[in-house]
Amino acid sequence: MTVPLIELKNVTKRFGERTVLDRVNLTILEGDITTIIGKSGGGKSVLLKHIIGLLKPDEGEILINGKHLKDMTRNERTLFKRQASYMFQNNALFDSLTVFENIALPLREKTRLREDAIKSKVLAKIDQMELSEVAYKYPSQISGGMQKRVALARALVTEPKIILFDEPTTGLDPLRKNAVLGLIAHHQKKIGFTAVLVSHDIPDVFFISNRVAIIDSCRIPFQGTPIELEQSENPVVQEFIKGQTNLKDELTGLNTRQDVKDMLIQEMDRVNRLQESFPVIIFTIDNLEQINKHVGYIAAQQIVQCLGTLLKDHFDSAGTSARYSQNEILMVLPHTDPKEAKQVLDELAIDLQKQEIFKAKSYPKACFSFSILAGLAEAGPGMDLDSLIGQALSHQKIIAHLECIKHGGTA
Repeated sequence: MTVPLIELKNVTKRFGERTVLDRVNLTILEGDITTIIGKSGGGKSVLLKHIIGLLKPDEGEILINGKHLKDMTRNERTLFKRQASYMFQNNALFDSLTVFENIALPLREKTRLREDAIKSKVLAKIDQMELSEVAYKYPSQISGGMQKRVALARALVTEPKIILFDEPTTGLDPLRKNAVLGLIAHHQKKIGFTAVLVSHDIPDVFFISNRVAIIDSCRIPFQGTPIELEQSENPVVQEFIKGQTNLKDELTGLNTRQDVKDMLIQEMDRVNRLQESFPVIIFTIDNLEQINKHVGYIAAQQIVQCLGTLLKDHFDSAGTSARYSQNEILMVLPHTDPKEAKQVLDELAIDLQKQEIFKAKSYPKACFSFSILAGLAEAGPGMDLDSLIGQALSHQKIIAHLECIKHGGTA
């Protein structure tokens, strides 16, 4: 059995007479993104500070690679802290340092790199975060969203093995919030670090998470994958999911993934009773990673947002749509004829190709290609969700495309 990278066993923490953590058990696996969710003031940040060693438990144990934190030598603790990075909720930028100097700070404190190597790493990170125009400004001279990206760049610049994120998207608009989550997911895949996020951005954060833990009443009643969360019969989890039913995806204005799954289950029952069928469509933005790389994370989220807006415009109240993954949208059309759905889909494709996101001049500094695909399938008697989605994916065709043409050409 794999030894967890970090494990909390019966950790209890009190502040005076107030108990914040009560015999908490949590397992964090190496290479995973683990997200901790729960009500405001429920102990999420306190839990995070125990992991990094900023707080010590009153009771219980914290293990790193199977070894008790309290039994580690000073050198072992120092090594662990050097391998870890922390992004604070309030950013914790130094007002007297420029953006460049704030990002460079951990490299100067934790490494022996030459100044030219530090400059190269910092400028590369500044470019990735789309902060080039403010590199030599001070935190007080830039927006809150930019400050958040500076803090994220500083957390990533040393390429640590463990990064703890305390509400990394607080205060950001939906575009930039999803861009930051995309940045975290991209760098986690690239570097392979273990991430622990404290977040309230539901459901967006689930798209990048391998595991989710819920804090409720000072304990963790559930930890598992996002799919296990949706399928759990734990009453605390069920209550939590019910609390999300009225939420919309902020970026697209579409319904939650749980909404569309609930509608599918309900409509499949009707189909089986009446021996009818109805169409579903799954949309995919291909090459999203290339968009992130060549244009930027905000531009990538604008494409997702544009698709979501047009789906609402064209299909109106005919069905329910939801972001099914970072680059997929699932639409259920329970009272629409497949022929009619195909006709509206063709009209959507024409409108989509006219949008600014599919004009090469919108990306003057980049040359890349991407497409939006759509696949239509009919939900018939006896079908399950997985086979239905699989069928829709197998039927996907390109409905809009941007082709990069070099040497001054246009697409």
